[in-house]
Amino acid sequence: MNFKNLVDMHTHTDHSFDGNYPVDVLCESSVSAGLKTVAFTDHVEMDFFKEKKFDVTADESFADVSRAKEKFADKIEVCVGVELGQPVYNSDESEKLIKSKDYDVVIGSVHNLRNKDDFYFLDYTNYDVDALLKEYFDELLLLADWAKFDIFAHLTYPLRYIVGVNKIPVDMQRYNKKVDEILSLVAEKNLALEINTSGLRQPIGKTLPDADVVKRFRDLGGKYVTVGSDSHYTEHMGAGINEGMQIAKDCGFDCVTIFRKRCPVEIPIE
Repeated sequence: MNFKNLVDMHTHTDHSFDGNYPVDVLCESSVSAGLKTVAFTDHVEMDFFKEKKFDVTADESFADVSRAKEKFADKIEVCVGVELGQPVYNSDESEKLIKSKDYDVVIGSVHNLRNKDDFYFLDYTNYDVDALLKEYFDELLLLADWAKFDIFAHLTYPLRYIVGVNKIPVDMQRYNKKVDEILSLVAEKNLALEINTSGLRQPIGKTLPDADVVKRFRDLGGKYVTVGSDSHYTEHMGAGINEGMQIAKDCGFDCVTIFRKRCPVEIPIE
């Protein structure tokens, strides 16, 4: 079904290294897509914070999205956000950045293991996939325990490339205990679990995480879920949000969550 309260809490402008469009263009695309609320959460990879000038792009993104928030206020609610990649690898700078800006929403994520490239770039013929995933989930547990953010992003991120692109089968049941530990901690810390819809338009063909994990989060006491397209293009603004909201509903959630000034606001799924 088509829901009326469409919200997209994870998108990227051209202030992200892999972004493609300015925020004003993306705001117009969001309005055309029927979104009521959109969060712009440009990448700030904390393990390369100053080395790759993410400190500069964080400032630029914040200023530009804050301007767009006012400019488009009569058309759409714009949330000023950031996606902190690997914040626990550089926790002091991560906390300084968060405190320095009046963000609406902060996403926490892990795109790469320590001293390794993003999962996107890895040549999996050179790695033990099981060892990579065990290390990844260990890092997610540290991320959840740190909990200085609002949204716990794309829990099954590596599967986008391991399973989706490289067609390497993964039996997720092998990691059930660790995933349960992560979900329990996310619930305990009152963080929101993201239903990232990017996988629906990619070879993996499912959300990250999928419905089974979202349902398990609910069973373990999770209160908040968000939906995010992880869009980097105009045509992907709001992509898969209806499907993501349906998954949330099917898993027992009556609302999805947005954030205003770092406070969760529940939006009815209707």
